[in-house]
Amino acid sequence: MASEPAKTLLKRLKISKAIIQAPMLGVNDSALAIGVSRAGGLGSLPCASLTADELRREVAIMRDAKVQSVHLNFFSHKPSRPNIRPQEIWKDVLQQFYDKEGLKAPEPKLENGRKPFDSNMCDVVEELRPEVVSFHFGLPEESLLTRVKRSGAYVLSSATTVAEARYLRDHGADGIIAQGFEAGGHRGMFLTSDTSTQVGTMALVPMVVREVSPIPVIAAGGISDGRGILAALSLGAAAAQIGSSYLLCPEAKITQVHRNHVKKAIDHDTCLTNIFSGRPARGSIQKR
Repeated sequence: MASEPAKTLLKRLKISKAIIQAPMLGVNDSALAIGVSRAGGLGSLPCASLTADELRREVAIMRDAKVQSVHLNFFSHKPSRPNIRPQEIWKDVLQQFYDKEGLKAPEPKLENGRKPFDSNMCDVVEELRPEVVSFHFGLPEESLLTRVKRSGAYVLSSATTVAEARYLRDHGADGIIAQGFEAGGHRGMFLTSDTSTQVGTMALVPMVVREVSPIPVIAAGGISDGRGILAALSLGAAAAQIGSSYLLCPEAKITQVHRNHVKKAIDHDTCLTNIFSGRPARGSIQKR
């Protein structure tokens, strides 16, 4: 039986399943978000690499598909100074592996394409009025967050520690995604840079629930099936956020090489690395 926080969250998000599809930059667009939404969960659109016009087109597609709740995800990081030289070095080191798999290595770019949420994108949010807006790496500045909430959006953000969850609660988040150490993609950490102190999902969730109740908590990290969802709900989570399991969906924008790797991956086939963006992120190990 669903808890009261779970019932409240599902009603607010207009979903029938306690599942949120994790926004996966470079991996999913509106197609996957629509598929998840049609199945009763909350689909998500990663927006950190989209232009305003691209975002408008993607949301139009979702609206045309009669999605109950449009969910847009943004980054709230502070960009570091661009430096292309490290990318050039990595490309030279990794080129042999791209060649072996028959893949084209990405060209080094001065900008990494991951833009933080700003006033211009906030204008678009006010224009499009999505039902849900989520942030990674904390929250945007107060004036922008106020505008987002005034547009009617329900605001989520990720916490990797109890302290971060407390910060999000105190600064206006409507729901908190408790991101355990197992989670794929970027760590949402924003009050600390020490990954050695981060704990797993099933340890983090009950601590965050206890700290921020009655704010709904969404469990994220290492959850891939009904057993994981049930475990998260039994610990007080109102829903579960799932990402990697959706990589095998036909709507996911990954190569067959990556699909094959996901199919056979086991516990030791992922690791934390900073080579994607300079920030800690969990990815699959392609070569040992």
